[in-house]
Amino acid sequence: MDDMNTEVTRDIYGMPAFVTFTVADLDRTVDWYVNGLDFISLFTLPGPDGAPVLVHLRRWRYQDILVRSGVPPVGGDWTVSFMATAEQLDTIAERARAHGGGVVDGPADTPWNTRDLQLTGPDGYKIVYTARRPEGERDERFNAMMERESRRQFG
Repeated sequence: MDDMNTEVTRDIYGMPAFVTFTVADLDRTVDWYVNGLDFISLFTLPGPDGAPVLVHLRRWRYQDILVRSGVPPVGGDWTVSFMATAEQLDTIAERARAHGGGVVDGPADTPWNTRDLQLTGPDGYKIVYTARRPEGERDERFNAMMERESRRQFG
């Protein structure tokens, strides 16, 4: 994590990956991600009538969500995961719970040595903040199994 830039940048760059959410209420959804979580609104694109039709949200570099007006898809189970630091998870969970408008689950430890915070926004999209568990809190049996598997696969 030392080399991970956890600062929000307003740079415009070619995004190697991003997700687009179609939502029924653009303002409600942007409010959830900006005021309930820790995203910023990078820019808003107006439609022909001047009303917003797309909002570009960002957390860290390459953690971008485009939110557009429309009819959300029915069915399916959408989950997008973003890297976080373990120190951030409790604060984000408290902020989201205080904000309301979504569902907060965790943070909780996983069997694969991460601590995850799952948040479900007003349109049913799930965001998972996933962080490596701090030193001393990791399952050493899992680490040993991963090392054995790596040696088996890659010699």
